[in-house]
Amino acid sequence: MASDRKQQILETLAKMLENPKREKITTASLAAKLDVSEAALYRHFANKAQMFENLIEFIEASIFGVINKITTDETDGAKQVQLIITMLLKFAEKNPGMTRVLIGDALVNEEEWLQTRINQLYDRIEASLKQSIRIAETSTGVKGDAEAQANLMVCYVVGRWHQYAKSGFKRKPTEFVQQHLSLL
Repeated sequence: MASDRKQQILETLAKMLENPKREKITTASLAAKLDVSEAALYRHFANKAQMFENLIEFIEASIFGVINKITTDETDGAKQVQLIITMLLKFAEKNPGMTRVLIGDALVNEEEWLQTRINQLYDRIEASLKQSIRIAETSTGVKGDAEAQANLMVCYVVGRWHQYAKSGFKRKPTEFVQQHLSLL
């Protein structure tokens, strides 16, 4: 039962983050949305930072679960890169509230370590892309700068996430993805 309430709190928080007006979410507004007292929130979470930490853990588990599946199932490094980038863009499109967490927009005025955690997530994505690029280089025999390429791809994905969030979730991250992938 407590786990259900905790999940409900997180889902409501994520839903509130989907508001294109980007208003600051307080524990009072979250409690009001759930029709509970703020004290009820604190029975499940020590503070708001812990709520965001749980959202980040969900994002990490979702993204890296799929990245691991892609790199296990697909042996072609170039195809891995395309699948990873497409998945990251689709994840944001399906989870607009989580996109605001991913770009740090929802973390403004929150604990600094939460943004550090998102930065680490970017680093892990970049490392996964770099590994896939190296696999592609091995199979084609064409050497490039895998680190620079992976960084460019992360910048592209984060830029698409920003554009999506800042457009009030109107500009879909997957718009032009095939054309962009061919350019990248």
